[in-house]
Amino acid sequence: MTTVKLHAATILSALGDAQSELVGKAVILTDGKAGTVENVWLDELHGLRISIGGHDGKWPISTIKFEQGCQSAEGPIPDRAAGLDRRSEFPSKADGRVG
Repeated sequence: MTTVKLHAATILSALGDAQSELVGKAVILTDGKAGTVENVWLDELHGLRISIGGHDGKWPISTIKFEQGCQSAEGPIPDRAAGLDRRSEFPSKADGRVG
């Protein structure tokens, strides 16, 4: 196999791995958009990009802040289907606990 074909095969393998790992998972992006990953694309200019259900457009996978089933700095991300919501753990200006 030539070097070019080997690089192409490596890239396509990584794309397949990313698709199987991300499609169907709930994610939160750094800009606050949240939803389920619908598809993963390889963009020749921008690298791997994802689409999220309920939002128009595609975003770089580097903008994923949290992913379902992964750990965050605060611990495991709760599953919204289980009725858990981390927002109640953090004080807000509305309840007067943040200055």
